[in-house]
Amino acid sequence: MNPYDLIDRKKKGKTLKENEIEELINHYMIGHVTDYQMAAFSMAVCFRGLSEAETASLTMAMANSGRIIKPDDYSSITADKHSTGGVGDTTTLVLAPLVAAAGLPVAKMSGKGLGHTGGTVDKLEAIPGFRTDLSREEFIDAVTESGIAISGQTEDLVPADKKLYALRDATATVDSIPLIASSIMSKKLAAGSRVIVLDIKLGEGALLSELNEAKKLANSMIKIGRKYDRQICAVISEMSQPLGKAVGNALEVKEAINTLRGCGSQDLEELSLHLGAQMLQLANIVSNLSEGKRIILSKIEDGSALQKLKQLISNQGGNPEIVTENNLLPKAKCIKSIRTKKSGFISKINARNIGVASSLLGAGRIEKNASVDPAAGVVLNNKVGNIVEDNDELAKIHYNPENVHKKIESIEELIRNAYKIQKAPPKKPQEIKEIIK
Repeated sequence: MNPYDLIDRKKKGKTLKENEIEELINHYMIGHVTDYQMAAFSMAVCFRGLSEAETASLTMAMANSGRIIKPDDYSSITADKHSTGGVGDTTTLVLAPLVAAAGLPVAKMSGKGLGHTGGTVDKLEAIPGFRTDLSREEFIDAVTESGIAISGQTEDLVPADKKLYALRDATATVDSIPLIASSIMSKKLAAGSRVIVLDIKLGEGALLSELNEAKKLANSMIKIGRKYDRQICAVISEMSQPLGKAVGNALEVKEAINTLRGCGSQDLEELSLHLGAQMLQLANIVSNLSEGKRIILSKIEDGSALQKLKQLISNQGGNPEIVTENNLLPKAKCIKSIRTKKSGFISKINARNIGVASSLLGAGRIEKNASVDPAAGVVLNNKVGNIVEDNDELAKIHYNPENVHKKIESIEELIRNAYKIQKAPPKKPQEIKEIIK
């Protein structure tokens, strides 16, 4: 296998064979293909793209670089959900207990946050004692026994993706649809769930800001899923303003608990109901989305979803008492109000600004391997469509001074500038942009 030849052919837009892509990844993992050669290949893909067959081959080559969980390793059909990342995206913490309580086991592999978007692993690790480093065997056992497990990516699960993503992150080759699709789907296939729902975020706070690009990514991942016998669909959802009201790890855990109690943010609950209904329909538990939403909602009303969250926390070493005693979650030393300087209707909240502000307060990573402050973040008191008067509270910031990465005054200004206020009522944001099956 000659990496120079493969790079040159891809640079010229030629198609590579399945065995060539497989060899490229295998040789990269053992060091026979260097980082600079793989970076050149990734850049060639950014400019020339990959065919459907090439993308599928790259996906499976990365999945096969580590240990795979097969669908049959579970005692029954399982479901997984993936979000392309956003601000205040607490959906997994709400959705997984809801779907598991409805009788569909959830086997979820999640990641950490980077930059302005949060990661599910960071949120779960804000719960005292919670383990996100389950072994393959522990993960399978938890799903089999309790119907729910959420773990981080292990060292032996898709190590090629972990290595390649770090390289792409450092060489400006992240924003390639074939590379994004193969990265996401390699992890989904390796985790073994038969049912996969993709939540593709669209807007200023997301990876993608154009509907066309979101649809391309959705279709690419769906084709990979179908090729490998997965029941899969994609939901393109709004991420121009933050989802829910909390942005920050412990703050989002608290919001997830409140949502499972039936007193959380309406947009977070609605999206969770919709994604959960899609999962149940793909698993043939319900025949239509209305029936799925009704069943999912009943799990909030009867308290069984909240009990399933407690079971998840207990099974993975966390303190389940945080479900009833929120004060057991990490708390910031300082809480400060951000107030408006004009009156009118809130017409826009720039999600990216809020995400960056939360990171600067300590809730996110400025660098890849940095630690996060679980107590830090932003809570939005007002969202798009609300009426505010001069000096009304827009948001509260939670922070520990020693973990803040910038002057508090500049972070306050960043949040205040995220809000646009106008005299006329704005059009309500459309939360679900499109569903692709």
